[in-house]
Amino acid sequence: MPLQNLTIDPQRLWDSLMETAKIGGTPKGGICRLTLTDLDRQMRDWFKARCEALGCTVTIDEVGNMFARRKSRNDNLPPIAMGSHLDTQPTGGKFDGVLGVLGALEAMRTLHDAGYETNAPVEIVNWTNEEGSRFAPAMLASGVFAGVFTPDYAFARADRDGKTFGEELRRIGYNGDAKAGAHEFGAMFELHIEQGPILEDEGRMIGVVQGVQGMRWYEVTVTGQEAHTGATPMRLRKNALVGAARMIERIDAIAREHAPDAVGSVGLIENRPNSRNVIPGEVFFTVDFRHPDESFLDAMETTFRASLAEISQPLQLAYTETRIWNSPPVKFSADLIDCVRIGAAKAGFTSRDIISGAGHDAAYIARVAPTTMIFVPCAGGISHNEAESTSLDECAAGAQVLLNAVLEFDRRLG
Repeated sequence: MPLQNLTIDPQRLWDSLMETAKIGGTPKGGICRLTLTDLDRQMRDWFKARCEALGCTVTIDEVGNMFARRKSRNDNLPPIAMGSHLDTQPTGGKFDGVLGVLGALEAMRTLHDAGYETNAPVEIVNWTNEEGSRFAPAMLASGVFAGVFTPDYAFARADRDGKTFGEELRRIGYNGDAKAGAHEFGAMFELHIEQGPILEDEGRMIGVVQGVQGMRWYEVTVTGQEAHTGATPMRLRKNALVGAARMIERIDAIAREHAPDAVGSVGLIENRPNSRNVIPGEVFFTVDFRHPDESFLDAMETTFRASLAEISQPLQLAYTETRIWNSPPVKFSADLIDCVRIGAAKAGFTSRDIISGAGHDAAYIARVAPTTMIFVPCAGGISHNEAESTSLDECAAGAQVLLNAVLEFDRRLG
């Protein structure tokens, strides 16, 4: 059957999105479905049943990753995977992660309805704990699959109530027997909302994702001297908050100097003692720098560190700075990117190359298998928010391009 004749059912996809949005649905129209909760189990059960209804075999690995496999002409070939995650933020939207899994389910339903036989097996994947909102860090189980984390590390992660990942995985019955990462992928495609405003701003339907930008996180503590605000002359003050404020302004400037691809933010600040009539003696803050090129991150880091010293000295302040996380830039598979471009063109959608500003399971899977992503717009670029919104047509476009890209890659195996 010609590739262009396989068309997904937009309404069926939308109905699935709206039906599952009730599992953990919030009064404001979002979803609170934290990983390994009873709601997560309910969603997993729903997903498993729908896949088995299509004749797929569902297996689960030791960290709860789910794989729904459809048989093919040559089951000895490594499967073509497509998927994302079903867990959400505490005040998450209806589409982040979920679209990638249910879009893949719709693609699988389309193959099933048409009786289409692929050269290689096709799998849908639900990765456990992508969000990291209950068990840190994010992308935990795809990280185990890719060898970034050990299973024991994952099992020991605890939530704020002291419940561990391993205990909760067993409690909901999704601790599988398969070794994480034991089976090979021929390719992995992840459909996702953009989580940013670029596609909407440019009026493009599809983002052809080239990779994930590098990310570096830092923690800074600025130390001065607490003193009485009324009794200490300005010239004798060692005000840690003044120093931190100048540093924060400089961090913003560093990112702007490396625009358009660089971003930089200070997202968390703690001012001590935080009293209205005490000169601040200590300020703690975090820094997040991102860029798709490692050399630019190096330059930003060098300037940042020099700026801390330059600002602190005349204010008679001390400081400590530590880089706590370094996630290098990820480049996706050129072959899979080409399949997405062809898939978008066959469907007649406008597209543009794009870099992911957020982390995704695909970033870890790219270490062990050819991988890429497909983005669709979201209203205002808003995500991780109950107001997150994507249209029926945009969801359908993403699922259609996903199916087209998978079939294009499968055609090359024939």
